[in-house]
Amino acid sequence: MRLSKWRFKNFLADAFDLLSFLVFVWGIVLFVRFFVANPYTVVWSSMSPTFEENDFIVVDKITPRFGQLERGDIIVFVPPGKSVPYIKRIVWLPWETVKVKDGWVYICDSNNLVDCKKLDEDYIPDYVNTEARCGKTEFKIESWFFVLWDNRWFSTDSLCCFGLWCFEWSNYTVPSNYMIWRVYIRIIPSLQVF
Repeated sequence: MRLSKWRFKNFLADAFDLLSFLVFVWGIVLFVRFFVANPYTVVWSSMSPTFEENDFIVVDKITPRFGQLERGDIIVFVPPGKSVPYIKRIVWLPWETVKVKDGWVYICDSNNLVDCKKLDEDYIPDYVNTEARCGKTEFKIESWFFVLWDNRWFSTDSLCCFGLWCFEWSNYTVPSNYMIWRVYIRIIPSLQVF
């Protein structure tokens, strides 16, 4: 009888240790998930050739809080009026004006719309053109970020208000409070790290 009580107490102690360990590990996982990084899977080929469909990405939630997002950063966010996360590239920053002309993208200072420079987009192939859609070729960015997909032929981005046709009643930029944050790393389906 004494032996079975001793075994039962040992079992309870072991079970408590295991439960404590699992709660501790789960707490670390939740902390990382909500405050440090989020995993996502790329859906569609909207960011091709940079990201392909089913690529596994990790979004960094720490460093953007201590630094600035820059032109060329790839972010995950939920656009105003939508409910699913999008992945896009920041192309224009606040206080710039964007022009789409002859298949190219130009950046102008909002105070000087004559001296504009062509955006160097070495992340997309040379044969890919950016076309003005939804009847708008010039975008004045007063705040937040203007984003585009790398796959310009398959795109629902700031050029067309994320498919909402919102030029009359809303903004075509991404507010910072809609951002989940910057893509930190990509793991392609074969689990190779880039």
